[in-house]
Amino acid sequence: MTLKERITEDMKSAMRAGDKDRLAVIRMILAAIKQREVDERTTLDDAQVLAVLDKMVKQRRESLAQFESGGRADLVAKESAEIAVIQSYLPEQLSDAEIDALIAEAIASTGASSVKDMGKVMGVVKPKVQGRADMAAVSARVKQKLSG
Repeated sequence: MTLKERITEDMKSAMRAGDKDRLAVIRMILAAIKQREVDERTTLDDAQVLAVLDKMVKQRRESLAQFESGGRADLVAKESAEIAVIQSYLPEQLSDAEIDALIAEAIASTGASSVKDMGKVMGVVKPKVQGRADMAAVSARVKQKLSG
């Protein structure tokens, strides 16, 4: 079963269970997937669906920070709940040690020696960590390692 099929099945389960909050988030996920499919005139595979989910989590984390600084506890709770549902479809998050190992492996395989080679390293690391780590944090780590 593909990830998209699993999300669709979960939508049906949420409907049957009457879980309105979860249903709303799942419909939002499916709408984002469908929008990207229409924009690109293609059917998304699991890796592309993970990228959509990753982007949705990132957007909600940014909103969460804004709502926290604005003192909007109601919206903070809503965004946190949405993040939890979306993350349930993402694979297990990588630990710091695992990310560092992947970065070291990518640096060794590409022969990167300076920050100028960051694109090469990220090109190798990104497919391995997509949906399993915050890409901004991974990028910052790669930059730190390459700058010495």
